[in-house]
Amino acid sequence: MKSEWEVPATLKRSPRVLLKLRCPSMTTPDPGLFDKIVNLSKRRGIVYPSAEIYGGFRSTYDYGPIGVLMLRNVKDAWWRSMVQMRQDVVGLDASILSPPAVWEASGHLSNFTDPLVDCRNCGARHRQDKLKKKDLCPTCGVSGELTEPRNFNLMFKTTAGPVEGAGAEVYLRPETAQGMFINYANVQYTTRKKPPFGIAQIGKSFRNEITPGNFVFRTREFEQMEMEFFVPPAEAPQWYEYWCQTRLQWYIDHGIPTDQLMLRPHEDDELSHYSLGTSDVEYLFPWGWDELEGIANRGDFDLTQHAKAAGAKLEYYDQVTKERYTPYVIEPAAGATRTMMAFLMAAYEEEQVNDDTRTVLRLHHRIAPYKVAVLPLSKKPELSGPATELANELSGRWMCDYDQTQAIGKRYRRQDEIGTPFCVTYDFETLEDKSVTIRERDSMEQVRIPLDAVRGWLAERLDE
Repeated sequence: MKSEWEVPATLKRSPRVLLKLRCPSMTTPDPGLFDKIVNLSKRRGIVYPSAEIYGGFRSTYDYGPIGVLMLRNVKDAWWRSMVQMRQDVVGLDASILSPPAVWEASGHLSNFTDPLVDCRNCGARHRQDKLKKKDLCPTCGVSGELTEPRNFNLMFKTTAGPVEGAGAEVYLRPETAQGMFINYANVQYTTRKKPPFGIAQIGKSFRNEITPGNFVFRTREFEQMEMEFFVPPAEAPQWYEYWCQTRLQWYIDHGIPTDQLMLRPHEDDELSHYSLGTSDVEYLFPWGWDELEGIANRGDFDLTQHAKAAGAKLEYYDQVTKERYTPYVIEPAAGATRTMMAFLMAAYEEEQVNDDTRTVLRLHHRIAPYKVAVLPLSKKPELSGPATELANELSGRWMCDYDQTQAIGKRYRRQDEIGTPFCVTYDFETLEDKSVTIRERDSMEQVRIPLDAVRGWLAERLDE
């Protein structure tokens, strides 16, 4: 059996040719889906506005009991694919605070900016590069009143220690990548990994966005899932191609339809200053195509810059070829929160069941907040007691919900709305035949299963 982390021979072709094969035909977004997801998120405890009792704090959100489970599952699915299932990638958890020297070397102090314009008529601020008409304010509709663009640095700056001053300035990281670059030598030495190998990290990043918006898509505080893959320079093109295809397939494998995804290569005029090639995995959001993840060939820019600035050796010496080189880096970088949002939107469906409209999240079982719910048909102790024991038993293996309030039909609908794949109903017949009814979310079909077979039956469907 081929190892999952080998480069498939079929990928050793020109990136541009292969990438175009994966671009779907353009489809029409559903603008009404946005409001449905926002309303569902508040109603079912997925996402709340932050500091809501104080009037809210713009562009920050709190993840509720359902949302925190789903977000964790998104990150776990990414980690499973990128680290657990591979022998050539290891993990890291670097610090959020870092000194200015790191960001000076990386180019963030001078290059990490957005062009900011103000409207003299209404006072609104906009990113110039996002305006459809460069002289028209989208807020008030007046043209000719926008100021000349000026660069706005996106990094948050604070102070460390009791005394403020230039020597105490530190930055909240705007990306997780730099922590992996400056730890390259530590990781390579302690793990004895040889290029090609990767360092993966999931963590918070902070950007003082000019125009945050679209719910959790663009916020000032967010989580990233990034991996820096260090390769011999000559192998960079094929690994770039490999990671483009592998990362696109990950979204498909976890439930997003292919016609809602696109792998878009950047044009030369939109490449970052360090990039030798970048492609975005884009999703068809209600407002149109937008980025989920970027895959970049960063060349040797990062290691070279930090080696010069810190006076450190960040090269690799190949004992076999007797060659010394600075590795190139292929970087897949995804946003955890916007990825969760895409999974929500792709899974959302409304359908007519008899005279009722059923709202269901058809989430992949790895992404679903709860994998199973145990529903006793009655609150009576003879049912609720053993049903609770069953829920406790299943909770040792999967996230399991327990609900004994309202009619069973309404409880099924609640579980449908949060994407629970299976519901186990413990009824009065269970006391006689020692069996329970399991209902499947997508088809709503029900089967009767012996109690002692429930765990194995679920494992066949949830652990694959």
